[in-house]
Amino acid sequence: MREFFMVGGRKLSYLDFGGPGTPLLALHGHYNEASTFAPLAAALTPRWRVIALDQRGHGDSDRARTYERDAYVADLAAFHRQLAVGPVAVLGHSLGGVNAYQFAARHPDKVSALIVEDIGAVVDCDWSFTTRLPDVMPSREALVAALGTAAPYLECSFRWTERGWGFSFDTADTVASQKALNGDHWDDWTAVSCPTLLVRGTRSDELAAEHAAEMAARRAGGVRLAELPAGHVVHHDAPARFADEVTAFLGVSR
Repeated sequence: MREFFMVGGRKLSYLDFGGPGTPLLALHGHYNEASTFAPLAAALTPRWRVIALDQRGHGDSDRARTYERDAYVADLAAFHRQLAVGPVAVLGHSLGGVNAYQFAARHPDKVSALIVEDIGAVVDCDWSFTTRLPDVMPSREALVAALGTAAPYLECSFRWTERGWGFSFDTADTVASQKALNGDHWDDWTAVSCPTLLVRGTRSDELAAEHAAEMAARRAGGVRLAELPAGHVVHHDAPARFADEVTAFLGVSR
């Protein structure tokens, strides 16, 4: 079920996949939106109830004036207040992963367990792919053809407008968000106190094996590292294995 709430005059949207299970908050990466977690929600039910946010500038949430780090974390705090769920497990992919561990570091009383999918404590994002994205295309098929092998990773964000087929995100906003994501976030990563699962795709071009190992080592036993045969979007490339890792981790972290 899609729901909305207001933060500072802006509308934020989220998908509550429902069910009787324990809530798990999910945060997507750039180019995606809440619906990317539909297969994971189906795999985790009925034990876990996935509630996924369309982060600012994505999906059915409003565009924003800024995409700085503190703004994303403030949105998550408002999301948590909206749901009134108490300490909760939080999962984030890429952009959502940094948002998740910064939220966990700064609001430790609100996060009981953390799952970070394929993003590091130091981020050096290349936004050249974003600037090459097509503007609008006359048909969905034309948009798929223009994106090539990237199409399956972006299709949840496809939208029809009066101008043609495009995306639910704005490319200029995405570049601004990617620039703000870059940087050294070690202080936040090492400040996280809750049990953490770090998932890395072995074919990832975003999170190197050495960096993932260092992230686990710096948390002195507080991190479980899982490396799965996938690229950067592990929940897309290896959905069953990813769901299994999440289920096993949450089962011992409750």
